[in-house]
Amino acid sequence: MHAGRTIRLVIGASALVVATGLALVGPVAGSVAGSGAKPSGTVTFAEAPGANPNYIFPYMGCAYSSVNNINQFQMLMYRPLYWFGLAASTDVVAKLSLANAPVFSNGNRTVTIKLKGWKFANGQTVNARSVMFFLNMYKADPTSYCGYNVGYGIPDQVKAASGAGNSVRMDFTAPVNPNWILYNYLSEITPMPDSWDRTSASQPSACASGPYGAAATATACKAVETYLNSLSLDRTTFTHGLWQGGVDGPWRLTSFDAAGNATFQPNAHYSGPQKAQVRMVKELAYATTVAEQNDLRTGKLTIGYLDPGTLTSPAPTPGTLGPNWGPLVGRYSMVAGSPWSFNYAAFNFSTADPKSAAISQLYVRQALQESVNQIGIIQSVFKGYGAPIYSPIPPHARTSLSAVIANPYPFNLINAMALLNAHGWTLQNGVQTCTNPGVGSNQCGANIALGYTLSFNVVWASGSPSLDQTMGLEIANWQLLGVQVSHSTASFNNVIGDCSGGSGFEICSWGSGWTYSPHYYPSGEALFTPGGGFNAGTYADAQMTSLVDSTISGSANLTAYATYAARQLPVLFEPQAKAIGEVSRKVKSLIGVALNPLGNFMPEYLHY
Repeated sequence: MHAGRTIRLVIGASALVVATGLALVGPVAGSVAGSGAKPSGTVTFAEAPGANPNYIFPYMGCAYSSVNNINQFQMLMYRPLYWFGLAASTDVVAKLSLANAPVFSNGNRTVTIKLKGWKFANGQTVNARSVMFFLNMYKADPTSYCGYNVGYGIPDQVKAASGAGNSVRMDFTAPVNPNWILYNYLSEITPMPDSWDRTSASQPSACASGPYGAAATATACKAVETYLNSLSLDRTTFTHGLWQGGVDGPWRLTSFDAAGNATFQPNAHYSGPQKAQVRMVKELAYATTVAEQNDLRTGKLTIGYLDPGTLTSPAPTPGTLGPNWGPLVGRYSMVAGSPWSFNYAAFNFSTADPKSAAISQLYVRQALQESVNQIGIIQSVFKGYGAPIYSPIPPHARTSLSAVIANPYPFNLINAMALLNAHGWTLQNGVQTCTNPGVGSNQCGANIALGYTLSFNVVWASGSPSLDQTMGLEIANWQLLGVQVSHSTASFNNVIGDCSGGSGFEICSWGSGWTYSPHYYPSGEALFTPGGGFNAGTYADAQMTSLVDSTISGSANLTAYATYAARQLPVLFEPQAKAIGEVSRKVKSLIGVALNPLGNFMPEYLHY
């Protein structure tokens, strides 16, 4: 999300959005537990179907960069330099951050960061070297980290970096937008302990202490990364001393199995202001939404989610709640919220894919987009709990970020068919076939030969009935146009790996698009620029890149960029389901009801 990156990636339109975006911080407003009370009770939390945590090292590639790995697993243990998102907010939270607010100087060419001096579980202070450890690794091997965007931010725009004691300084190659650097790059730094600076169990290294950008530092960091990655791929190591000694968050992992079931207990050494209020947190793995909902029926879960298709009554009006699912009434409270994300399925522009020539034609993408009945899907599949998506701007974003983007391509099957016919396509045996090849305005387009057919492979994440229904409705409409569609499904974790620049698909949906986390500012460098950290479809367009640049190096808002993206369709925009959570009426909270839009799971605020 990324995925969303979180992904963050929390990443279409389905109950998987609900699951990966679920982040309860409290079901009972105004409830108070004494700060000195001994933790008691257990909170059980449902993981998204097929999206169990499977990577623990908080420096990862896009195959593992998802909300289920980051916001709902790693961040319970390993705190980022700056914490974003509390209750229903997406803003930076000063009291939960490891450092004081960054200070920009030298015409926004320099930033200075002062650490607060919190502790890792092994007793080491979270200090400047802990930050330099991350920065040195990032500089040494940036392409291995999903947050990396070629030419942007950290590390590519960092001319020099150094740290001593509790202070870190970075000098940039040019003036930067302070909010953009804070919200999209300082946000993704996770300080790391010296105990991780090693190339084997017995061999320490010098990644953390080496000079930034030096060749010897790069060599050391790459070797350390190789070692830590190998351990992170071995889930039997997750509870070992190396990983748990580096914990600086409120929770430590005490058990983890091959299915992805995880148990946390309070970290007695946590330096932050909010200590754990419960004795244990259990995250439970599921293969399907149905299996998870069965556990809700029996009361096994404290916090779960619903596929919206399960509800028998729709939302009365947008923004209001309808009746809860019958079997849960009296035991659970239903809550809903909008993720800080936009939903989409990736188009594949890679020349490695034999069908990319057709996907590269804007009119083809327009015809596919005009065949997606977003409002109809929201009403029939999501029971009214959703919002249409026309651009990369999250629904309900402040107008200071971007004006409301109008829908340039409303649902219209007649217009979609006319577009194809006007560009040299003819229905032959029920399939759109190029009968007028060439690059003229009334021809099929570049690299499309006579007889080329519109036949696409669509891939999506399994385990979500509403995603299955959504994709089924869209495929039925595409086939009405004469677009031949084959499809396959796989688990969420497999889909986000396979669809990151792969060649086996033309359209790919992992179920919930892109959550702006830990890139919280909804600019487009990660998604729509060449070399972007999660440019899954390898989209490239000079005008798009120019518009992205205008939003991050100056004061321009996102309206022009978002309008262009809406018209150019770098992705297939999909309706976005709201997150629908179910919360046991037995559990209480220190901060009230909210589904955090970033997907943060913060059980330290819960108590009985």
